[in-house]
Amino acid sequence: MKKNLLIVEDHELTRFGLKTTFEDVDFIDTIYEASSAEEALEIFKNNNIDLVIMDLGLPNMNGIDATQAIHSINKDAKIIILTSHNDEKEVLNSLKAGANAYCSKEINLQRLVEVVQSVADGAAWFDPSIAHIVLQATANSKVGEPETTYKNYDLTAREAQILKLMTEGYSNMEIAQHLVISVNTTKAHVANILQKLEVDDRLQAALKALKYKIV
Repeated sequence: MKKNLLIVEDHELTRFGLKTTFEDVDFIDTIYEASSAEEALEIFKNNNIDLVIMDLGLPNMNGIDATQAIHSINKDAKIIILTSHNDEKEVLNSLKAGANAYCSKEINLQRLVEVVQSVADGAAWFDPSIAHIVLQATANSKVGEPETTYKNYDLTAREAQILKLMTEGYSNMEIAQHLVISVNTTKAHVANILQKLEVDDRLQAALKALKYKIV
């Protein structure tokens, strides 16, 4: 199913380049544009938006607050942060606000298309330049309840295999292709993993797996 994309970027040339990049992408349907967070929220409220590419350095309301506002309207929307910032506080606040991916503006455009598609399929993705921030934050803060001893989550061998791929940023479609199983089977395994790890989403599952070395 094709997805509707909203590009939120105050620099006109950058916004034009992003729109041009995604115009011929087969999984994208309608592309919307906004030059401010306020404009983006109006577009989001009045249209069925599946994916958002969000700049952080917006005038007035910043991209982090805009991300949080969008998630308060529809928590199922997938938000990809695209920014030149890699400040630790901004990275972590973006994730807390509900971002599904964090990309540097230096990313290759074809790679960005791949990232957006993987996020649309349910994956989380972090630019290698900020991955250490996420992992360090995971080590220093709790994900779910604190655990002082190893807990047996009773994962099957297949679930453990899928969880490891989730920590590596694989989408459901990519996991299915990698393991030669159906997407529906993959989704069922992921649902079981979330239940067993007592987390709400794939990102929490991946962070918990990394923090407690479950896989």
